[in-house]
Amino acid sequence: MNKNFFFRAQYSWKKLSVFVLSYWISACSYNLVDSDLETDKISTTREDVINITNEVADWQLSHLSDFKGHIKTFVERSQDPREWHQGTFFKGLADWAIESGDEKKLLLLRDIGSRQEYKLGDRIYHADDHVVGQYYLVLYDFFSEPVMFEHTQRQFDLILSAPSEEPLNFDSPGVEEGYYKRCLKRWCWSDALFMSPPVWTRLTKITGNSDYVDFANAEYWRTVEYLFDKDSSLFFRDSRFFSKRESNGEKIFWSRGNGWVFSGLTDIIDNLSDDHPDLDKYTKLYLSMAAALLPLQGDAGYWPVSLRAGDLYPAPETSGTAFFVAGLAWGVSNGLLDKDTYLASVLMGWSALVSSVAPSGMIGWVQQVGEAPGQVFEDETQLYGAGAFLLAGSAVLRLHNKGILPL
Repeated sequence: MNKNFFFRAQYSWKKLSVFVLSYWISACSYNLVDSDLETDKISTTREDVINITNEVADWQLSHLSDFKGHIKTFVERSQDPREWHQGTFFKGLADWAIESGDEKKLLLLRDIGSRQEYKLGDRIYHADDHVVGQYYLVLYDFFSEPVMFEHTQRQFDLILSAPSEEPLNFDSPGVEEGYYKRCLKRWCWSDALFMSPPVWTRLTKITGNSDYVDFANAEYWRTVEYLFDKDSSLFFRDSRFFSKRESNGEKIFWSRGNGWVFSGLTDIIDNLSDDHPDLDKYTKLYLSMAAALLPLQGDAGYWPVSLRAGDLYPAPETSGTAFFVAGLAWGVSNGLLDKDTYLASVLMGWSALVSSVAPSGMIGWVQQVGEAPGQVFEDETQLYGAGAFLLAGSAVLRLHNKGILPL
């Protein structure tokens, strides 16, 4: 690619008491934040979008292994440059660097990827270990260095030669080394639809070999058929949640779990050729999710951690919200979503995200690693939360770059 072109996330009573107390603190903190946010007064000018997104990027870049206590779970794994925590951040950083025209950040990412020899994670089939390939392939589009995709291609060729046939049931018996559930060799949980499919589809875009997109397409729709709830147009996180319900009787639709899917869809659609037979099918899935998400946004701009049970989870949460802002802004900028219907939601969500950035540049209110709605605290962050914020910043900046938002 021409280098000038780029300027374009059963307690004991004692434990239960601790949970209730910490949740009450979180809820009280939210009420204070909510009353003082005044998100409608947060500037969304192009300059302010660039400044705040760079602040989040720079803070996270300076804290890739020293988290200052702000990350509470999976601390050791969060320090691995090939893990999904950092991989999501690097994907967001790559998109941000392209959209904002920051070649220094692309050079930094090239250095990080080079030190890893552009390798995916060690678990060949596991979607979480594929996500780093997303930023490798973005780098290839800019630098045109084949080494940036060759390892990914070799690993995916191994998968094509011996595809997993594990069932998608998350509770299927048996454990294999490196997989605490056998079904993790397939895309049996919603997060996987962000982590892996965009790498497969982009690899076809780069190599011209349709085997990669054909595999991803078949696997993707198997997962959609299994996890997508047609009544709500939202995704269950995995099969364990089919029969679970919130205390208000609603089905459990985890915000970040749906955020992974929604954001990943935008990359898949971007990667598909205009004549791909299922392009319209992906677009319809995207549009159905967008329509379902719109009324679930809270008055302060955040989406709740349990999408159909906002009253039960009053604390802000930024990772799911950022993925939704990124996905909706993408739709507006590409003309798939009506500006008059969706732009206000994008700006309200963006303002909520900006209000959650500490003076240091750390994005707070990020739910820690999990698989279901849970507690959220103002002083907690994660690399994937910063990555989601950068994806949102990229998508909002694109609205400026396309003239949809005034400079």
